[in-house]
Amino acid sequence: MSTTLEALQAEVLRLSPKDRARLLDRLIASLDADTEDEAAWDAVAAAREAEMNAAAVQPVPLGAALARLEARFPG
Repeated sequence: MSTTLEALQAEVLRLSPKDRARLLDRLIASLDADTEDEAAWDAVAAAREAEMNAAAVQPVPLGAALARLEARFPG
């Protein structure tokens, strides 16, 4: 680890847990640089939410969804 990185890490670790969590959220968000893909997923999520709200589709319980996936993709 470089000296600069070590110094930065030491400084970050002196932050409160709440501030470290906020910093972590910002760092993770900075890695999601593909805004086009993010926008596409946001559109899919909004469309699915609209379908759910309009009762056009029925929700599937998480356990049932996972069971279907495990049956389809064993291992």
